[in-house]
Amino acid sequence: MSKKVLIVGGVAGGASAAARLRRLDEDAEIILFERGEYISFANCGLPYYVGGVITDRDNLLVQTVEGMKNRFNIDIRVKSEVTKIDREKKEVEVITDGKSYRESYDYLILSPGAAPFVPPIKGIDKTTFYTLRNMEDVDKIKARVVENKPKRAVVVGGGYVGVEMAENLRELDIDVTLVEAAEQIMGPLDIEMARILEKQLLDNGIKLILNDAVDSLEEEQKIVVSLKSGKKLESDILILAIGVRPENKLAKECGLAIGERGGIKVNEYMETSDPSIYAVGDAIEVKDFITGMDTLIPLAGPANKQGRIAADNISGRKVKYNGTQGTSIIKVFDLTGASTGNNEKMLKKSGIPYLKSYTHSGSHAGYYPGAFPMTIKLLFSPEDGKILGAQAVGRDGVDKRIDVIATAIRQGLTVYDLEELELAYAPPYSSAKDPVNMAGYTASNILKGDMKVIHWDEIDRINKQEYFILDVRTDLEYETGYIEGSTNIPLDKLRDRLNEIPKNKKILVYCKIGLRGYIAYRILFQNGYDVYNLSGGYDIYLSANYKHGEGISMNDEMTKVEKVEKKNEKQMKTIKVDACGLQCPGPIMKVYKEINNINSGDILEVHVTDPAFTNDIKAWCSRTGNTLLGSEKTCCDYVVYIKKGLDGESKNSCCIPSSTANVELPQGKTMVVFSGDLDKAIASFIIANGAAAMGRPVTMFFTFWGLNILRKDVAPKVNKNLIERMFGFMMPRGSRKLGLSKMNMAGMGAKMIRGIMKKKNVSSLEELIEQALQNGVKIVACSMSMDVMGIKREELIDGVEIGGVGAYLGEAEQSNVNLFI
Repeated sequence: MSKKVLIVGGVAGGASAAARLRRLDEDAEIILFERGEYISFANCGLPYYVGGVITDRDNLLVQTVEGMKNRFNIDIRVKSEVTKIDREKKEVEVITDGKSYRESYDYLILSPGAAPFVPPIKGIDKTTFYTLRNMEDVDKIKARVVENKPKRAVVVGGGYVGVEMAENLRELDIDVTLVEAAEQIMGPLDIEMARILEKQLLDNGIKLILNDAVDSLEEEQKIVVSLKSGKKLESDILILAIGVRPENKLAKECGLAIGERGGIKVNEYMETSDPSIYAVGDAIEVKDFITGMDTLIPLAGPANKQGRIAADNISGRKVKYNGTQGTSIIKVFDLTGASTGNNEKMLKKSGIPYLKSYTHSGSHAGYYPGAFPMTIKLLFSPEDGKILGAQAVGRDGVDKRIDVIATAIRQGLTVYDLEELELAYAPPYSSAKDPVNMAGYTASNILKGDMKVIHWDEIDRINKQEYFILDVRTDLEYETGYIEGSTNIPLDKLRDRLNEIPKNKKILVYCKIGLRGYIAYRILFQNGYDVYNLSGGYDIYLSANYKHGEGISMNDEMTKVEKVEKKNEKQMKTIKVDACGLQCPGPIMKVYKEINNINSGDILEVHVTDPAFTNDIKAWCSRTGNTLLGSEKTCCDYVVYIKKGLDGESKNSCCIPSSTANVELPQGKTMVVFSGDLDKAIASFIIANGAAAMGRPVTMFFTFWGLNILRKDVAPKVNKNLIERMFGFMMPRGSRKLGLSKMNMAGMGAKMIRGIMKKKNVSSLEELIEQALQNGVKIVACSMSMDVMGIKREELIDGVEIGGVGAYLGEAEQSNVNLFI
C-alpha cells in the first residue's frame, strides 16, 4: 500500500524532502503545502537582487510549481497555509483562498522555517520598516529603492542578512548606517576576525555603530531611529535584520516537544516526539557537531540534508543526521569571511579547553599576479590536536580553505593531519605549502612545544617589567607603527645583536604575521632565552583597533589608497599609466618617462603586475622629489598614485631635486655584480668588506650570472618547470662551484686559486660572504633576473634581500662609488 506524505513548507528543507521521496518511492502520494506563492527560491540571493548584482528576478526562482509538478509528480498547493495538526486523526487543517479543508496523512514533514525577529520597540507599529525573508519581502524593498530613491538607510542587525543588505544598499550609493547591539558584527566569528570585516565596511563608507540598540522609532516625513545611547539617526528606509526565530506554532499547538531554544525537538532520524511527524530546516533544534549540545543553526545546506534524511527514513532507510557544524561564508565588499565548527565564545560557554593559532598566507603563489593575503584562525584541542573550529578572512581563496577544514572537522582530523594533506597546487591557485598546510604547521608547532605563544588579547595584560618586547620587522615597517615599549632588531641582524637582548627577562617577539617571529623564536630559544612569539603577529594585534593591514611593508601587502583631495581641475589632473606585464625595471622606466611629461602637482595612476615595483617606487619617489600618495590592490593588479613634486612645493619640480648650498656628500658604496666568475666574486667581496670596515654603507646588487654566487650548495626542494630545472642544472650551484674568468682549465684553475688563498691565510669566498653579512653589507638579489633564470628565493643563502632596480638606484644615489663587476 502506498504512503501518503504531507509536507508543510517548501524552499530548502521541504522541497528537497519532496524530491528525494519521489526518487525513492514512485508510488507515494506526496502533497506539498506552501503558504506563499513560490515553493523554491534562492533566499540567500535576495540582498544581491536589491543591490542590482542579480538583475533578473526570475533567476532567484530555483524551481517553479509547474516544473516540479511535471518532473516529480508532486501535488503542490501554493497559497495554502496549514493552520492545525490533529495528531489523533492524522489530519491537517488547510486554509486556501479563505476556505478551510482537511487532509489526512501517513507521514507529515514540517518545514515551516524561521521568521524574522521583530522586537517590541516603541513606535514600531507606526513606522515603515522592512524585513527580508521571501520574494514578497524583496519585492517591497526593491520597489521602495527604485521608486523613492532613498538617500539614507539604517540597517539594524549585524548578522548575515544585515551585513549583506548594508553592502548592497551602499552599492546603490545610499548613505548606510549599520547598528548592532553586540560588540561586533558576524557572531560566528571571534571579535578580532570580525574587526577585519568591520574595517572593510568602514573603508567602503558604511557608518558602523556597535554596542548600541534601538530604543524607539518615529516617522513623519523621515524615519528617526533613537538609540539607547541617545544618538538619533535619520533615515529614508529602515531594514530590520535582528535575527530569526523558529516557527514552532503548529508544533507547539499540537503538543510536539519543543527545545529550550524554541526549536522543534527531533532525534537523529529527524523524527519529532511523534514518530509519524518529521521536522527539518530552520524550525528545528540540531546537535552541535562539536559540543553535542542542542542549538539553533539556520543554514540552507543543513536544511537540504535534513530534508533528504527525513525522506530516507520515511522510505524505510535508517539514515542518521550527525549534527551541524555551522559552516558558513559571507562576502563583505572585496573581502570574504568564513567559519566552521565552534568559535572561542562557544567553546568557553561549553567548558571545552582549546588552543588557538593564527596564520597569514597568500591566496596563491606570491610571484603569480593577484595573490592576496588570507588570515586563518584555528581552534584545536590541547590534548590531541583535534580541530574544534576555524575562521578565515581574505580576498580570494577563503571558500576552498574553510571547506577543506570543515571536511577535516567532520572526519575528526587533527592539526597534524592538516600538515599531511596533499592539496592541488599551481601558481594561479595555491602555493606548494597551501594555507591549510601552513595553519597545520603552526598549530602543530604550538602543540609540540616548538613555540610558546602569546595572543593579541594578552598583550595589554602582561607585566611589561617582566618582558623584553622585540620587534623583528624591518626598520621601515617599525617606523610605521609598533607595540608600545618594543625594541626593533630586524630578523636578519638578530644573530649579530644578541648581546642587546637581556637574558633576565622573558622575550616577547613579534613581526608582521608571525613567520619571522617564529624564526627569531628558534634563534633565541637555542641561545638560551625564554621566548614567546606573538601569534598572528602585529597584523592581528592591529585588527582589534580597526587597523588590520597597516604598519606593514608595501612589498608585503598594499594598503588601501586614501582619497586624494581634489583641487582645481586646471591645476591638477590624473594620468593613467598601464605598466602591467612589464618586469623590473620596465615599470620604473615608464613612470620616469611619463612623469617628465606632466606638470607639477599632476598625479600618475600607475597600474602594474610586478610585485617588486611596490618596494622600488617608495625609494624612487624619495630620491626623485616626488610624492607617493597611496596604493591599493585590485582584483588583477597593483595601483600606485604618484604626485609630481613634493607636498607643499610651489615651484615646478623635476625628477631630480635641485641642489642646495649645504649638502652632505654621500658616503655609501654600491656595486652591481653581474659576473659569476670566482675571481670577480672574490674581488667584489674584498672591496665590500673594506668599505664596510671604514664605516661606509655598502650595497651589492647581484644580477644574472652573479646570482649563482648567492645560491646554496645543496638544492632545497622547490617547484620548477622544465626550463627552470634545465637552467638550474647548467649553472654552477653556489660559490664553491664557480670557475675562473681566465685559465679555468675545466675547474683546475679555481681549485688552485682556492689552495693558494688558504696557504696565504686569505679568507675564502664563503668566509668573505659571511664577513660581509656580519659587517652589515646589504646583499640584494635582482627579482627580475631571478624570474628570468628560474631561481627561487628558497635557493639563496640566508641574509639576502630581494629587490628591483628602483631599490638599487635609491641606494646608488646615496653613494659616491658605484662599481659594475
